[in-house]
Amino acid sequence: MVVSWAYLLGAVPLLCLAFWHAADAWYRAAFFLKHGSKKNSNGVRRRLPPGHMGLPFLGETISLLWYFKRLRRPDEFIRAKRRAYGGEEIGMYRTHLFGSPTVVVCAPAANKFVFQAGGDTFGVRWPVPELVGLKAIGVVEGGHHTRLRGVIVGAINRPSSLRTIATVVQPSIVAAFNSWAGMGTIVASDEAKKVVFTSICKMFVSMEPSPLTHKINQWFTGLLAGLRALPVDFPGTAVHEALKCRRKLNTVFREEIEARKCMGKKYDDVMSGFMETEDEQGMKLSDDEVVDNILSAIVAGYESTATAIMWAMYHLAKSPVALAKLREENVAMSKAKGGSYFITHDDIPKMKYTAKVVEETIRMANIASMMPRVAKRDVEYGGYTIPEGWQVMVMVRSLHTDPSYYPYPLTFNPDRWSEPAKPGTYQVFGGGYRICPGNMLAKLQLTIMLHHLSIGYEWELLNPNAETNYLPHPKPVDGAAMAFRKLAT
Repeated sequence: MVVSWAYLLGAVPLLCLAFWHAADAWYRAAFFLKHGSKKNSNGVRRRLPPGHMGLPFLGETISLLWYFKRLRRPDEFIRAKRRAYGGEEIGMYRTHLFGSPTVVVCAPAANKFVFQAGGDTFGVRWPVPELVGLKAIGVVEGGHHTRLRGVIVGAINRPSSLRTIATVVQPSIVAAFNSWAGMGTIVASDEAKKVVFTSICKMFVSMEPSPLTHKINQWFTGLLAGLRALPVDFPGTAVHEALKCRRKLNTVFREEIEARKCMGKKYDDVMSGFMETEDEQGMKLSDDEVVDNILSAIVAGYESTATAIMWAMYHLAKSPVALAKLREENVAMSKAKGGSYFITHDDIPKMKYTAKVVEETIRMANIASMMPRVAKRDVEYGGYTIPEGWQVMVMVRSLHTDPSYYPYPLTFNPDRWSEPAKPGTYQVFGGGYRICPGNMLAKLQLTIMLHHLSIGYEWELLNPNAETNYLPHPKPVDGAAMAFRKLAT
């Protein structure tokens, strides 16, 4: 019996080792069976990127979540992998994340390769595409995507649209900040969502705050919850509720389109831009395309913009020198305009330091830490093969927090933007043909909010040492609670 137990105890480490390597051996064997002795374009036998697939079924998902959610040290996870698997020279490794065999890319050149490859090389794969919209720019591929992108970028980012947006959103922003001052203390993450949502309703569909916009806000909250949940659709699940919210939003916005057509009235907002802008063939978007792209644009811009303004306030509260420079520039701007409280789109290019604060905020916020793609065919890069159907996870956060590219990367320093970033190291909006089409609009909103915050208000963090939650978006655990008041005159 003693001998039997000894054999059993001796076998346990071997069994654990076999279990640990089982998934990796499976995928390497499958790759060999498919490719055998085939060679790549350089005449070298095809091979998977370096790495390890982790535990069977689970892969390294638990490890990633442990670093992001429990240890709150997300950068250590990727840096350890980069060191183990070739660093920047290779720039990628194989693993298994969120239920899929995955190649993680985490170096400037590798990230750029994925972003700039054509749509026949890397695509997108949404677990429940109906939540985003089957005709949304983030879902469609090929020529349909090219056509939509031309219309959407033209409607949102053209100077006339940005001038109109800059004008219409400022009264509601100032009203919200005055309300914050009346409250005395705020949770910035919550209040920023409210003011951004009000602005989005105004700029996208010319809607003022009302019981309907309150319901729309609730439906978008439900929709976002479903996008982050396991893709399981049956009563009681987040996806099931999100699909119901999506149908309600679809009804509201489709009714708005019909009402505009019946009245024949044109608005200076994004919806009218989508309805009226023509593609290169002179064709306008269908109603389905308008609805899906309005909703997907709000989903993309709502929480991300709110998170960015929260982090701007957070970092400025801890960086009095940066705040003083920001305030000096914006007060001077206001005085130069004869004391005018509002700024115009034409004023923004003159706001040099404010632009640096915007860039530093979105770099440090890392709102989208990782951006998923899927290989649509076997892809060669750096002497390795990314297999068709594998998920490709672009880790943009790993660039923005790397001291090789940004000295003291976790220190808020807008002056670092006096010089341009090293090529390929600044990817907050993605890149290539799927770069965020609303990037100029996002910067415009941040600039306007920073202007009014700096000339009229002051704030202090109540918990300056609060820890940070990194998923789904980075946020202090207390939501950036702060004292907020009007600036003494």
